[in-house]
Amino acid sequence: MRNMIIEDFFINTAAGDIYVKKWTPERLIDETPIVLLHDSLGCVALWKDFPEMLSRHLSRVVIAYDRFGFGQSSKQEKIPDKCFILEEATLYFPMLCEALKLDKFILFGHSVGGAIAITIAAHVENCLAVITEASQAFVENLTVKGIKKAKIFFEKSEQLKKLEKWHGEKADWVLHAWTDVWLSPEFSNWSLAPYIHKVTCPVLALHGDNDEYGSLAFPKFISQKTSGESKMIILNTCGHIPHKEKTQQVLTHTKELLGRIIP
Repeated sequence: MRNMIIEDFFINTAAGDIYVKKWTPERLIDETPIVLLHDSLGCVALWKDFPEMLSRHLSRVVIAYDRFGFGQSSKQEKIPDKCFILEEATLYFPMLCEALKLDKFILFGHSVGGAIAITIAAHVENCLAVITEASQAFVENLTVKGIKKAKIFFEKSEQLKKLEKWHGEKADWVLHAWTDVWLSPEFSNWSLAPYIHKVTCPVLALHGDNDEYGSLAFPKFISQKTSGESKMIILNTCGHIPHKEKTQQVLTHTKELLGRIIP
């Protein structure tokens, strides 16, 4: 097995510290990195071994970071407002790009990370491709039902301790940043619709047929509403975490997309 250089570090910004981890394979097929965007309860550590597998499989640099309030990045005092997806895409992600001198990149987003990825791609010209998995595109009844169920589950002290393993003292904030925002009346009309048509780079929308947080309407919306090449792939007997449940399929489909569009 070829060597892999793994680095982790903090980026100091005016808004706080961003924790970053980077995987660099011994042999690079291309200089353009893949940036991973985590889900609502996620962080760099929760990707586990997927980033390294992705880096090896694609022979590309993979970068993951903790959004503010998550994992090892600086904590947030206030619960995010209804514009948090747009804010991450247009305010905080550019800080990462500036610090790492990313003049072009590929985005891979899980769940709300996929929605953030689409939003980033709609506002920049240097995103070469987007891969979403289990991404939301708007708020639907299945999403609300799933989050209400999860809220009850994680409010039990023993379950909250599991979040503390990944987020430390920020665990309670992480839970409420997800449930309070997504279940609020102010967020019920959120949608990618206002800007998804601005996405011109190739998009691959991966979605499990048993996703408890979103129906197949989400990947259909994403694949039909972008303005560039797009493809929807439904993964059979798969829930909300395709990169964990169907790892090899996710790697294969991602490699196929990038091999076709990026020589």
